[in-house]
Amino acid sequence: MEDERRTRVVLLACGSFNPVTNMHLRMFELARDHLEDTGRYKVVKGIISTVGDGYKKKGLIEAFHRVKMARLATDNSKWITVDAWESLQPEWVETAKVIRHHCSQLTAESEQGGDNVDTVKFAKKRRIEENYVESASHHNNGVSPHLMLLCGADVLESFNIPNMWKQEDIAEIVGRFGLVCIKRGGAEPYKFIYQSDVLWKYRQNIHVVPEWVTNDISATHVRRALRRGQSVRYLLPDSVLCYIHEHQLYSAESEQKNAGVVLAPLLKYAGDPTS
Repeated sequence: MEDERRTRVVLLACGSFNPVTNMHLRMFELARDHLEDTGRYKVVKGIISTVGDGYKKKGLIEAFHRVKMARLATDNSKWITVDAWESLQPEWVETAKVIRHHCSQLTAESEQGGDNVDTVKFAKKRRIEENYVESASHHNNGVSPHLMLLCGADVLESFNIPNMWKQEDIAEIVGRFGLVCIKRGGAEPYKFIYQSDVLWKYRQNIHVVPEWVTNDISATHVRRALRRGQSVRYLLPDSVLCYIHEHQLYSAESEQKNAGVVLAPLLKYAGDPTS
């Protein structure tokens, strides 16, 4: 009966995942523990959504490789999956639109009784589907789970960077869906919230998760080590590391990809009074 009163939650993480690291996976585990410890939520699914090539971030390798690595990293997870929709779009898609897409997908899945839960290979799809449907049978039948954006404190901080986000998108993400923010290193998420009128208005919808066992792994550090020929074993799943070596990813040349190119949101929102 206690579980039936909890709100079912799906965690969505959007980002470059260039490459996916163990820290990216740990974020999901930390967020699930934090939300479920409140006694108000039951996390039923996690989704990794890799940004498309149109984002134009320096050093961003092809989306095809990033999606494949994310799928390898989550292959043995019973609840974290990868969705390629965002990565397949010809142009960069705003995070708010990505969240709306997945919200619509979750609504459709609930109406269909849990079909089409995922787009990955059949075995993984079946495993996630069975877990998702089993949860649905005990929680709010017919009601789609609540979608929350999962991110690190750096994303929260980026809300205050001019031309990175539209204010209306921030209001929708935090006000309508909610945010689960992993506090890392010396980041001060509460300071970011205080400095933003929009974040302050919806502060009750922001869940700040402390990282008691600190982990400073970052994709930037991994790429630097790789192009210098240094070991990154145990910083990312072995299957991902094997894929990187097999396809000879992350070299000095790849790090210069998109060098000098304006980041998609900065280009799109330049001069926009709502950003």
